[in-house]
Amino acid sequence: MKYEFDVLVIGGGHAGIEAAAAAARLGAKTALLTSNLDTLGQMSCNPAIGGVAKGQLVREIDALGGLMARSIDAAGIQFRVLNRRKGPAMHGPRAQADRKAYQIVIRELLEKISNLFLRQESVERLLVEKVEGRARVIGAEVRGGAIYRAQAVVLSTGTFLRGLLHYGPYMTPGGRAGEPAQTGLSESLQQLGFELSRFKTGTSPRLDGRTIDYSKLQVQLGDQPPLPFSFLTERLTGDQLPCWITYTTPETHELIRSNLHRAPMFSGQIQSVGPRYCPSVETKVVRFADKERHQLFLEPEGRHSHEIYINGLSTSLPRDVQDQLVRLVPGLESAEIIRYGYAIEYDYVPPLQIEPTLETKIVKGLYLAGQINGTTGYEEAAAQGLVAGANAALAAKGAQPLVIRRDQAYIGVLIDDLVTKGVDEPYRMFTSRAEYRLLLRHDNADRRLTPLGYEVGLVDQFRYTKLLNKLEQMEALRRALQAVRLDGIPADEFLKRPEVTWEHLAAQFPQFRAFPPEVTEQVAYDVKYAGYIARQNQQLERQQRWAAYRIPPELDFMSISQMRIEAREKLSRVRPQTIDQASRISGITPADLAVLIVHLSGNG
Repeated sequence: MKYEFDVLVIGGGHAGIEAAAAAARLGAKTALLTSNLDTLGQMSCNPAIGGVAKGQLVREIDALGGLMARSIDAAGIQFRVLNRRKGPAMHGPRAQADRKAYQIVIRELLEKISNLFLRQESVERLLVEKVEGRARVIGAEVRGGAIYRAQAVVLSTGTFLRGLLHYGPYMTPGGRAGEPAQTGLSESLQQLGFELSRFKTGTSPRLDGRTIDYSKLQVQLGDQPPLPFSFLTERLTGDQLPCWITYTTPETHELIRSNLHRAPMFSGQIQSVGPRYCPSVETKVVRFADKERHQLFLEPEGRHSHEIYINGLSTSLPRDVQDQLVRLVPGLESAEIIRYGYAIEYDYVPPLQIEPTLETKIVKGLYLAGQINGTTGYEEAAAQGLVAGANAALAAKGAQPLVIRRDQAYIGVLIDDLVTKGVDEPYRMFTSRAEYRLLLRHDNADRRLTPLGYEVGLVDQFRYTKLLNKLEQMEALRRALQAVRLDGIPADEFLKRPEVTWEHLAAQFPQFRAFPPEVTEQVAYDVKYAGYIARQNQQLERQQRWAAYRIPPELDFMSISQMRIEAREKLSRVRPQTIDQASRISGITPADLAVLIVHLSGNG
């Protein structure tokens, strides 16, 4: 059997979902192939979306028409904005999810998209042909021999590439607990000339909530009123569920130390690198030996389940040790484990082998998104998926690709970091990675990206019109602020004072309360931080001059004899598209850039 599509997306995790949805929104006939349609959008680790920097990614995905924000708004059971005491650039919306409800909403949204076909298939290998001396993907073969042909393929395999699960000394192949690993695609990629490497991640035990003593825990409630993720969600309704906080103890740490010889991370059983900023509890106890306790969050898995996830207790210790470990935690003395924690090792493709479009350098028409690129996290995966799916569809119809700059979005920071710097550990997004983070707030993601999405075709008329109406209201509020005076000065100037809040101003001028919160918040931030924003815009102008200095794709860096050999090798490997991108490559010095500019000028 042969099937014909424009775009093929392999993998039904968060990257694959957004990739398939984006490609179909752009008019491409798209097939999403996954080994189990019942696990579309499954949260393999903690049941939550967003957080500091991650929440910004989710709102950017939404501003470009993606699905993640609308799904968590519909399936969320607790909403909080983290870092409220800090400046607006540090605010990070986060929500606990009803795990099953999230999957149901995702499936419903996918099935409403025209041109999108869901298929339960296990892909065995990629199909490639040579065109003008370069390999080009033409589809994939699935188990049973059927062929799916396509002009572009997005590979978003998560942790399934030769996945290996570790429960103490016990090892078993798997892409996730209860699901088989994928071996054929790893072999296919290696045969095509890709370098593969291995990373490790892990997850925590899940508990029966009926066996927890909540009286010993600190309750953590959601915000009132809760802030929606999607710019299309007017307000959130429904009761929010609490989370709880507890801590490890010196006794738990001693138990872990006495069993390190049985821990795969320390016995030598696991050789690959895990995420530094989301380490196992064993790693935390060893790395921070002076700390007497570590914070744990108990997070409900859903409205219709007693299952509780222990955020902060990721472990691959043997099951008998996990049983003891949990019961040494205050409030969990009688707790019963429903699912045991485990570690997983998997293949990924070091991302210096991909372009800023997420197309691979080796095989034309093949795009990679998610953990296959060395990242960790649902949000990072979804952001890559949207860009990869969009570019696959744009390439299929011969249109210009979508490349998001660092100054436009955290999505741009994420992808640029991957393709320019590569990874030596699973990549996680932080606000500190964005040099223009004051411009990249979560509240203004629609202003930054929805016009771009509309221009490309990712955003529909309804969303774009909603943004235009908001911009009109913001302009009206700015005029209103300039028209009134307080203490003899215009209200907008008065608002710039550090001690003055929007609530103070609205109390003096009740007419301002007629504007919706999403309008007043953004105008207030724009006014209060105008000086800092102007400074970042000046930095941005200088950076954009470098960005405009293009490097010819055919340039032979090894021929630049005046440049250090190390610099020539790194530039040849990364193949930066601009001087700006070249400047961010690890080990490239200002002197190397000066030589490169002189060389390019001479060639001009």
